[in-house]
Amino acid sequence: MNLSYPELSARILALTEGETDEIALMATVACEVHHSDERFDWTGFYRVVGPELLKIGPYQGSHGCLTIPFFRGVCGAAARTGEIQLVPDVATFPGHIACSSSTRSELVLPVRNGKDRLIAVLDIDSDQPDAFSNEDAEGLSGMLGVVFGELDG
Repeated sequence: MNLSYPELSARILALTEGETDEIALMATVACEVHHSDERFDWTGFYRVVGPELLKIGPYQGSHGCLTIPFFRGVCGAAARTGEIQLVPDVATFPGHIACSSSTRSELVLPVRNGKDRLIAVLDIDSDQPDAFSNEDAEGLSGMLGVVFGELDG
């Protein structure tokens, strides 16, 4: 399957037109992204719920870690640094949290609202090694900016 990020973005924007609720947007994005590519084994958000603390949801896939502090794992690194984390082999990532033993590679993107405040990270896991590319990171980052960039909360 060849994933087209412009088509995925257009579909998500059509589904979420006029929506301003973060959770509703996250649920729709998680569902659409998860089902758009067979490489995506677990797709979901970890929301910023307190000082340097992430909490799961919404997501698609098997169970995930319920909470992740900013100082732990790939999700924590993305939240702490504000930078996309593209990890071809999670076994080599210092402090990786194994929420699922099948995860081999991971892509985590910071999610910011229109006021440039970090509201969540989008975590995508794959049971395939080296499953993600810079094209994935750029395509998903652009889509997140369009979907969540209008939120002012």
